[in-house]
Amino acid sequence: MYFETTFPVRYYETDQMGVVHHSNYIRYFECARNAMIDQGGYPIQDCERDGVTIPVVEVECKFKHPARMGDVITVSASIDKVPMAKLVIHQTVRNQEGALCAEGDVTLGFLNKATGFPTRCPDRLVQLIEESLKDK
Repeated sequence: MYFETTFPVRYYETDQMGVVHHSNYIRYFECARNAMIDQGGYPIQDCERDGVTIPVVEVECKFKHPARMGDVITVSASIDKVPMAKLVIHQTVRNQEGALCAEGDVTLGFLNKATGFPTRCPDRLVQLIEESLKDK
């Protein structure tokens, strides 16, 4: 499963030097990740209605090249493996020239909404990921 979205760096995301603050890359990751899941056909709201929450359990982000005020960035999210108890999503942020600004992996877990205990990835999400991986 693969998705990318493009948007401009906004003023409030930068520091006094016009460089994107490091914390915003995690927000960029989330924007692309949530849009990918929505576009895949199983929005997080539906997952929660089905009784499963999807918390972030780990984020790894390596900063490569600063994104700056005025840049138009492309943020990608990709899933390469069908999840069981955890879902790992590889993410990148590139500027308009294609320079890699940041990359990393976000690991999501699955919790039973009623009990708060770990559970398996919902079957509907597994099916969507399996279908997308067949198309590769």
